[in-house]
Amino acid sequence: MNTMLRKSVLGIAGLAFTGGVFAGPIAAHADARPVEGKPVAVAVQGDKLIPHGVQGAQSKIDLNDEQLANAKAIIAATKKAGLPERAAVISIATSLQESKLENLGHLGDKNDHDSLGLFQQRPSSGWGTPEQITDPEYSTLAFEKGLKQVDGWEDMPLTEAAQTVQVSAYPDAYAQWEQQAADIVAHNWNS
Repeated sequence: MNTMLRKSVLGIAGLAFTGGVFAGPIAAHADARPVEGKPVAVAVQGDKLIPHGVQGAQSKIDLNDEQLANAKAIIAATKKAGLPERAAVISIATSLQESKLENLGHLGDKNDHDSLGLFQQRPSSGWGTPEQITDPEYSTLAFEKGLKQVDGWEDMPLTEAAQTVQVSAYPDAYAQWEQQAADIVAHNWNS
């Protein structure tokens, strides 16, 4: 890539990022700390991991071994489905929002209806049995099956793609996890 083109790409990415930070949605969560939403190596991975730049303030949590294993399971399932890295970014960001990458079982009164697993999918809504939904590979493939049914998901902002599949009461909340999800995919896709 020549120098002039590279500077143009970086300049456009910077403008898109700045616009997203100042105009995008902001969702606050008690157990997540906001961090400066700065894309990682936009010139290298920006077009496939974060094609629209991040939207709004970004949150980040420290992952324990179980959460990292769940993120890696999402990446493995994405590869098994033959989908690109962007699908893994959307899937991991969705799981970060829904469960903080924890494979949640029934939470009693704290539970949203009968939501379970990494994506808080509901057996009563046809996502599968409780056993299936709490299997990281199955739940990822189920989420991504829904994602593939969204026309143009590859070219839409993450939060729109995730919301179309999940139908959440907080549709803009997925955006805050895009940078961390992209970082996880960038570090684990080829490992």
